[in-house]
Amino acid sequence: MNLVENLEYNTERSKLIIPEYGRHFQKMVDHAVSIEDKEERNKVAKAIISVMGNLQPHLRDVPDFQHKLWDQLFIMSDFQLDVDSPFPITSKEVLQKRPEALEYPQNYPKYRFYGNNIKRMIDVAVKWEKGDLRSGLEYAIANHMKKCYLNWNKDTVEDSAIFAHLKELSDGEIDLAPDGETLTESTQFLKNRIQKTNNRSNNKKNQRNNRGKKRY
Repeated sequence: MNLVENLEYNTERSKLIIPEYGRHFQKMVDHAVSIEDKEERNKVAKAIISVMGNLQPHLRDVPDFQHKLWDQLFIMSDFQLDVDSPFPITSKEVLQKRPEALEYPQNYPKYRFYGNNIKRMIDVAVKWEKGDLRSGLEYAIANHMKKCYLNWNKDTVEDSAIFAHLKELSDGEIDLAPDGETLTESTQFLKNRIQKTNNRSNNKKNQRNNRGKKRY
């Protein structure tokens, strides 16, 4: 009966600061904090660090591994452990400071279906000297834009719409509308897309059919 009364539930226990080390490690750290003699406290802290290192032998050669262990020791003690650390003690405020938000690398969210690589290709094209090479690159970009447009939007699109988008994205540097040229037909892009879809379906079907077959 006494054994049942002494059972501890996790909901009644204190929260583990670093759960990866487990409850017993947390109790060891709590015991070290409660030791009044500083010399004895230093000895126990070093013993805890040694055991923490033994749990991760594959990281012993990693630079600043010992520094990381001491930081974790202070974190588990809620920075209440008063010992002589061989490394500078990182403050609680520094660890809790939130990093600055990273900007999402998206240049033209208005035409997200084209992707950021299109803008990079356009930036390269406008730096080239005008001629056959640049003209070929410009039409290759326009065709790729048309393909991207059809993948994410309608089943057809006018070349004039692609030319207008290309002119806008290039800040007016590339204007293919006056040339009177035409891009690849929408039906050709759609045909290639359907063919790729069918090939994927056939490959998956063949893989399912081949399962379980004996190989000699």
